[in-house]
Parts: sequence; structure tokens; C-alpha cells
Amino acid sequence: MADVAKLKKTNRLGPPPSVAEASTNLTAPEVAPVAPAIAPAQAAPVANDYHRRDGRSARKTNRTLPLALRVTQAFDEKLRDVAARDGLLLVEVLERALDAYEAQRA
Repeated sequence: MADVAKLKKTNRLGPPPSVAEASTNLTAPEVAPVAPAIAPAQAAPVANDYHRRDGRSARKTNRTLPLALRVTQAFDEKLRDVAARDGLLLVEVLERALDAYEAQRA
């Protein structure tokens, strides 16, 4: 049978601190610091104020094949603007564009 006495670890950290020495962070209020307001003169220009919108939707679409594309910022903005305006998913806009392209070529 194995001798487990050799495996027993000793407390190398020493005794825990007393209550007076312990941190008071548990009694501090749970409030996050507020970020300072940015003055309008320091704000970024409108042309560079691009925030990519999230096109995910909670509804089931039965689309399972992922498709990754690299596009320009202008194309991304335009695609998302059209999808938001018409209440469509990004993929629905691309599907309609492909259908229109094929109809035009026929």
C-alpha cells in the first residue's frame, strides 16, 4: 500500500490575515466607474463613425451552410442598409440579388 504521508502538503503560505488586515472590498458598493463624457469637438468625424450592425436573427431560417466573404466597408454598409430598410436578413438580400442577376442574364 502507498505511503500517503509523503503526499500531504504543508501550508507554505502561513496563517491567514486577521480580520483587521483583510481587504474591505466586500463592503464596497457595486458601482462601476462612469466613463468621462467626450466633448463634441473631440468626437470622431461622421464619415469614420461606422458601426457594423449585427444581422443575426432569432428566427429559424433552415440555412446551415456558412459563407464567409470579404467586402468593402461601403458594400457592407449598403447591404445592411437595404436589409434594415426592407426588414430582411442579409442572406435574403443576397439571395434576391442573385435571383435578379440570373433573371437579367437570361
